Amino acid sequence: MIDHPIEPVFDCNSRVLILGSFPSVKSREEHFFYGHPQNRFWKVIAAVMEQEVPRSIAEKKSLLLSSGIALWDVIASCEITGSSDSSIRNVVPNDLSCILDQCDIRAIYINGKTALKYYDRHLRGQTGRDAICLPSTSPANAGWSAERLCEAWRVIRLDFSNTK
Repeated sequence: MIDHPIEPVFDCNSRVLILGSFPSVKSREEHFFYGHPQNRFWKVIAAVMEQEVPRSIAEKKSLLLSSGIALWDVIASCEITGSSDSSIRNVVPNDLSCILDQCDIRAIYINGKTALKYYDRHLRGQTGRDAICLPSTSPANAGWSAERLCEAWRVIRLDFSNTK
């Protein structure tokens, strides 16, 4: 079993929660979300929020928090081969109450279908909330161009601006 090594990012101003599945090998090495340079998450979030693409962990946290975004993953620990979502087994979910009890989260978004599968299986009952699945920013989702991803992910900005 591999334990999730990254703490969630949120503060009392977080209104939107984005959940991935489980950190990649590169993210676990870098001790922060979406650490693989080919993952488009940071480029997409920056474009959606009309900000510069963050480089450092501090800049990434700042972008999220200044945008009202909380970030974590569905899975607390699992068996996984490398970074392959299809190899995930024996899932133990994260307890989202540490975020949901402290923040006025108005919408939950899921980064990709794998995360949605585990959210539906393990967390929907805990939260009692539906989540909106967005197309994965992973390089494995090559069918989605950066432009299409940004277009799909813009719903976050629209949702957030409607919840202030």
